[in-house]
Amino acid sequence: MTTSATGTGPTDNSMRRALKRARDGVALDVTEAAVLLQARGEALTDLAASAARVRDAGLDAAGRPGVITYSKSVFIPLTRLCRDKCHYCTFVTVPGKLRRAGHGMFMSPDEVLDIARKGAALGCKEALITLGDKPEDRWPEAREWLDAHGYDDTIAYVRAISIRILEETGLLPHLNPGVMSWTDFQRLKPVAPSMGMMLETTATRLWSEPGGPHHGSPDKEPAVRLRVLEDAGRSSVPFTSGLLIGIGETYEERAESLFALRRISRAHHSIQELIIQNFRAKPDTAMRGMPDAELDELVATVAVARHIMGPAANLQAPPNLVDSEYERLIGAGIDDWGGVSPLTIDHVNPERPWPQIEELTERSHAAGFELRERLCVYPEFVQRGEPWLDPRLRPHVRALADPETGLARSEALPEGLAWQEPEEAFVASGRTDLHSSIDTEGRTSDRRDDFDEVYGDWAALREAAAPGMLPERIDTDVRAALATAADDPTRLTDAEALALLHADGPALDALTRIADDVRRSAVGDDVTYIVTRNINFTNVCYTGCRFCAFAQRRTDADAYTLSLEQVADRAQQAWDVGAVEVCMQGGIHPDLPGTAYFDIAKAVKSRVPGMHVHAFSPMEVVNGATRTGMSIREWLSAAKEAGLDTIPGTAAEILDDEVRWILTKGKLPTATWIEVVTTAHELGIRSSSTMMYGHVDQPRHWLGHLRTLSRIQQQTGGFTEFVTLPFIHTNAPVYLAGIARPGPTTRDNRAVTAMARLLLHPYIPNIQTSWVKLGTEGAAEMLRSGANDLGGTLMEETISRMAGSSYGSYKSVKDLIAVADAAGRPAKPRTTLYGEVPQERQRAAAVSDGHLPELLPVLD
Repeated sequence: MTTSATGTGPTDNSMRRALKRARDGVALDVTEAAVLLQARGEALTDLAASAARVRDAGLDAAGRPGVITYSKSVFIPLTRLCRDKCHYCTFVTVPGKLRRAGHGMFMSPDEVLDIARKGAALGCKEALITLGDKPEDRWPEAREWLDAHGYDDTIAYVRAISIRILEETGLLPHLNPGVMSWTDFQRLKPVAPSMGMMLETTATRLWSEPGGPHHGSPDKEPAVRLRVLEDAGRSSVPFTSGLLIGIGETYEERAESLFALRRISRAHHSIQELIIQNFRAKPDTAMRGMPDAELDELVATVAVARHIMGPAANLQAPPNLVDSEYERLIGAGIDDWGGVSPLTIDHVNPERPWPQIEELTERSHAAGFELRERLCVYPEFVQRGEPWLDPRLRPHVRALADPETGLARSEALPEGLAWQEPEEAFVASGRTDLHSSIDTEGRTSDRRDDFDEVYGDWAALREAAAPGMLPERIDTDVRAALATAADDPTRLTDAEALALLHADGPALDALTRIADDVRRSAVGDDVTYIVTRNINFTNVCYTGCRFCAFAQRRTDADAYTLSLEQVADRAQQAWDVGAVEVCMQGGIHPDLPGTAYFDIAKAVKSRVPGMHVHAFSPMEVVNGATRTGMSIREWLSAAKEAGLDTIPGTAAEILDDEVRWILTKGKLPTATWIEVVTTAHELGIRSSSTMMYGHVDQPRHWLGHLRTLSRIQQQTGGFTEFVTLPFIHTNAPVYLAGIARPGPTTRDNRAVTAMARLLLHPYIPNIQTSWVKLGTEGAAEMLRSGANDLGGTLMEETISRMAGSSYGSYKSVKDLIAVADAAGRPAKPRTTLYGEVPQERQRAAAVSDGHLPELLPVLD
């Protein structure tokens, strides 16, 4: 039974006031929502009526007035094993019971496809794949089954069976595998147009306290489940979630859960559907004596959810969990009945049969609504297309969707279609001369046309960013910290390091002198540089990084993709003029298969065998691995065989997810970045390391980032250098939206360079400054502040130039030597691994020095 935290019901005055605010369309707060959840009688009738008006306004705006939807589906319980122990669940079982019933630990592919084929013959279009959370973590029998069938984990089997469903039946998989990591979303997004997981509740005590319905269930911790919903949004996955009401939460906790869902929906626009599910006690469970959630409670929660989530939300209440009181749910603001199957039972609530679709049609019509079939992915996302639908799924969705409405074509019968990579991935297209014309003609516009939608909700982002941008008061004695740094920088405490990161004036001058002394003792006076060429093979990307002005949609005027031949041509050009390295990175192009990166490396090595291939950021590594279904280790091993020598440690930005999720919508989280670089190092693939700073970060974030890099280097020894990357703000979306500051100050640059030298000493000896971001004078100043490397000649540089850097795309060797001269130091060429450059390469560079622009661009 649900109660109020106060132990008493709302007063008449508080109910009247909350009802009036709901009628007037005023935004509710948690307290008012908790009051309205207790509405009964006439108050509930009033509440439901205002909620229905909100729903109707949303349906009108969506172009489907008077329409209630459902999905014709089959329910596939892939496994009923689970590592959790929810006290109300009858879906989950144990290996012994499965064996006695003659079942395997997982449904076999033949069993799954038999159900899917029968469903397709009946006109079903959704394959609802439901299973327990990570059963292999609890049950050895589950682990043995996966091993015997060649799957690394349950997610791998889910991915494989989804592909077979698509190819052999044409049904669209909707995946409910429980708690997923960010990487899991990348693995599954190409095989399923939608996914889901019920939030259930944000009441932590129901998980943490003995006797609670979720006690002993690691995947039911509210913070974990909220993180899943955030990661779904960051990954642009259309996602279904919802509440399970009546499991012991208070009205206040229920209201807080709804507001948590609204916050995520507002931030990412990714929650396609909200389910309000009423608890029903089941025999043979620990909660068998708990009373069912009453119908009035369900109706009130639906109505309050409608008011909180707003007119654009899709709201569902399962029709088989009420006793034919459909009109009351319609009257409270639902617009969807969820999945209804003419073939399979509801395996989670097996005692509650689905209503007949004909009955739902009649009852909806009686309430003044037309029942229409939808797909598992809602029409809004069908019509949005990229980045919400992976290109490999577009043919499957297109075969079943009405192009006008995005709803299902009810007469369509699914047929299996090949699930494959898009053809002709490497066809030269778009503005392939952008690497040179960016310096002469500039970019077409300062922002993408989808600026207001692609990055999430800017207002929500401002709220999230504000606390992290507050400066801190530093009380640590800077003089004492300077003394420690001068004596032994490895003994700097976090408090001392933070004080030095805030240093200014004479203290900053003293800090940079100390860093320069440490630099001199560690690597000498030589300023190193490398003759290299950047090759950004595509700028088409839908990841949604809010700091990036490089990424374009495929239809944007500045979008381009190079062919493999063009990539090889540019590598050949670079070799001809003395380069020892090509640095290759690109956008996360949805049409490029995961093996495309191998093809790029092979193309360069085939044309120029002696060229060092420094390529593919950790984000690209994860993209390649998830698209191929390989592990990160397997993919990196294959890339190494294809010709990859080292990887850039970009995509790091700030290794603190507090900052990271403001800077980027869909990039890999900190833990995954660390996993990629450490795995690469273990395989003998070394990397650089980087930090982009001066946006929504603070010195405490810089400190955490540098400490993290130091720990990794002490573990692996795989970093070749640390590269400072000042944020270029001019065309960066997060700056244009008024959230980020306009890049770091000169003080910031000097402090970061100096502290990188001190905090990474002696583990990462090479500190690189970026002339393309700081210019000649700025780079020279950083050489006096602890840096010893100038990076490369680049030959072309598109990423910083698209962001608004004004320092060009190429520096000749003479230019780089001049920067070193300005700092009073000698210059010396190097290889990627800081080795000696062969004399033949040095001669080739000297002969061609200063004439590179004549060789560009490479065009068909």
